[in-house]
Amino acid sequence: MNDTNTLTRRDFLKVGAAAFTTALLPNLNTKAASRYNVLFITVDDLRPMLGCYGHPEMHTPNIDAIAERGTLFTRAYCQYPLCSPSRTSLFIGLRPETTQVRNNTADFREKIPETVTLPQHFKANGYHTQSVGRIAHLPRLQDDANSWSLPSWRPLWVPFDIKTSLSWQALDVADDALRDGKAAKRAIKVLESLKNHTFFLAVGFYKPHLPLEAPRKYFELYDTADFTLPASPVPPEDAPARALNNWSAIRAYADLPSGNEPLSDEQTLALIRAYAATTSYTDAQIGRVLAQLDALGLTENTVIVFCSDHGHHLGEQGMWGKQTLFESSLRVPLIVSVPGSSRAETDALVELVDIFPTLSDVCELPSPLRSEGTSLQPVLENPRFPWKTAAFSQFASGRSIRTARYRYTEWGNNGNRGKELYDYQTDPHETRNIVNLPENATLVAHLSERLKAGWQRAVPGMQEHVPVPQTQPADVNNDGVVNIQDLVRVANKFGESGGIAIPEDVNNDGVVDIRDLVRVANHFGN
Repeated sequence: MNDTNTLTRRDFLKVGAAAFTTALLPNLNTKAASRYNVLFITVDDLRPMLGCYGHPEMHTPNIDAIAERGTLFTRAYCQYPLCSPSRTSLFIGLRPETTQVRNNTADFREKIPETVTLPQHFKANGYHTQSVGRIAHLPRLQDDANSWSLPSWRPLWVPFDIKTSLSWQALDVADDALRDGKAAKRAIKVLESLKNHTFFLAVGFYKPHLPLEAPRKYFELYDTADFTLPASPVPPEDAPARALNNWSAIRAYADLPSGNEPLSDEQTLALIRAYAATTSYTDAQIGRVLAQLDALGLTENTVIVFCSDHGHHLGEQGMWGKQTLFESSLRVPLIVSVPGSSRAETDALVELVDIFPTLSDVCELPSPLRSEGTSLQPVLENPRFPWKTAAFSQFASGRSIRTARYRYTEWGNNGNRGKELYDYQTDPHETRNIVNLPENATLVAHLSERLKAGWQRAVPGMQEHVPVPQTQPADVNNDGVVNIQDLVRVANKFGESGGIAIPEDVNNDGVVDIRDLVRVANHFGN
């Protein structure tokens, strides 16, 4: 059928029958009268060391509760293992080579002033947008007037002298005496004020960022005997010098050795315990926010995203902190909970840059005009959906590609300052760089080519996976309005399997069915 305004009798009957059937069905996870709210929770320096990620020693019941009603991504990766570059990439949906933000001082508005941020996109589409706590590293993004409906709120930061401070402390204070407790308290008040609005609320927490401080009761949840020493406590064999850092950020604290002296086993376990305690402290604050969401009756209409900006070494490869291209520094927790969904887990390779297009898709907003990520909605609807074959990260002069089995990294120009190859099937802890083994020459050449080809080549059928900006996802023929013509197109494709390459497959679940018709019908006239 052509895209004219003329309807045949056959078309009319098909649409009428479909519409009648639709009226008899439940909502099928779509929204009629109201749109989803978004609660975006981000945590600084948090690796996937959580109960829901297979760490039974961890006390994280509230984050685990999000996983119980959402999709947990076991292989999610940041694009740059440093606060500002990672958060910038996440919140504007572009990669560091595009944002040109590769340190904690660069301002993306100076580099690409016309770019649209994630909250700005929601604000432009009628959402009230607000943020509490640590959302961005620089005030410019945190206070960006284009992004937020009201000025952002974050607790006062009190400067301290790192050289005279301790790396960890169990404090005899109440939760609200510290910044994350104050952030939770503020978020609770903000939720109360937003209960009658459609909102995008971002809430950011600082811990377990250094120094590892929390109320004493969270330290009492753990004993050093609960933890084990890192399986790979020394740098990988044959790793280039560029791949290593001297973890100067943590060495500067008064209670730890300076120079190149390693930590003792006692110090290592004490720091791991402190990291766990501060994680549990933040988990408790997240629980307070989730309890308020429940108390206000908002949970059933709110998409919850939980993630970190990057990972964190706890002695792996003999290092502490972030700023490396190893798994500990790049792998992050990511959980997406959509109303009506239940617990699911996927090992799909995903990236933080995917969050912007994903939320736009889930909330049925127009696709971002410029995005270097890929909507994860197909994976949310089917955790085994065939997905990316690689994730990409970078740091300083290093570029890295992570596939299902390998990580390959080049430092400098075409690897002239070093190359790395790790096989997670035979060496899950990255103990030996095997890039120079003769038997790996063909594999290295292949991975190098894939690294240079970039992220676009990592998604099968990339042209189909990148959505064309639309007025509405339900605007199947992309003519600017959702009307009978869109219903006709969906009805004419009923039963076809074609994945997300078929525009009539509105919800991207791989088949055109009544669910797609529901989505179109719910947006009639938009």
